[in-house]
Amino acid sequence: MARDIFERKIQQIKDEILLLGSMVEQAALDSVAAFKNKDQKAARTIIEEDQAINDKRFAIENAIMILFATQQPLAHDLRLLSAMFLVSNELERMGDYAKGIASNTIRLGNTDIPIPIRDIEKMAEIGVSMLHRSLSAFVNEKIDQAIKIPEDDDQVDELFNKSYRAIVNAMVANPATIDEASFLLWVVHNLERFADRSVNICERTIFIISGELLEMDSSDDEMRFDHED
Repeated sequence: MARDIFERKIQQIKDEILLLGSMVEQAALDSVAAFKNKDQKAARTIIEEDQAINDKRFAIENAIMILFATQQPLAHDLRLLSAMFLVSNELERMGDYAKGIASNTIRLGNTDIPIPIRDIEKMAEIGVSMLHRSLSAFVNEKIDQAIKIPEDDDQVDELFNKSYRAIVNAMVANPATIDEASFLLWVVHNLERFADRSVNICERTIFIISGELLEMDSSDDEMRFDHED
């Protein structure tokens, strides 16, 4: 396979990853909207549409495996293909978090226990923004963009902790709502993990360029990644 054909195949896979990312972003936003509105019909639709996310992931992985088998890539190409394979898995798992929120929306029904909905919406907004920017950094191999994104994860963690405390306090105030409140805990947990997966994508961006597998921690005083263009 000539180099120009190989690069065209790589670009096609990147485009499919971006498409999968947009599907996941929409699923996350829709799941929180369904949760807010107690819209069980919308929640069921999100659950059903998760299969399309799964199918897209498998199609991407199959295309990557074909390039592995036919090209025997080395150095940068090998890192890129392996990173794309792992990112497609990250995206599928993020879709599962949206599905999980939808499932808990159905379990909650019309419960009237206190829900910190604005904080939950904010977690989703930040998480989706992180995903969008992390994928842009990934497909364009921009380390300078990737290293900034984990800073937003601190905001998600703060909102998670705030929501967690509010939900636990509701449990204490009214023990009869413990089952329903536990479903709420899963909602905020899924959103917190959603943001964490975006950080994982940023780590893979670093790996493509530098060959280093680094755990990015936004709480560090410094995050520096030396690399050559």
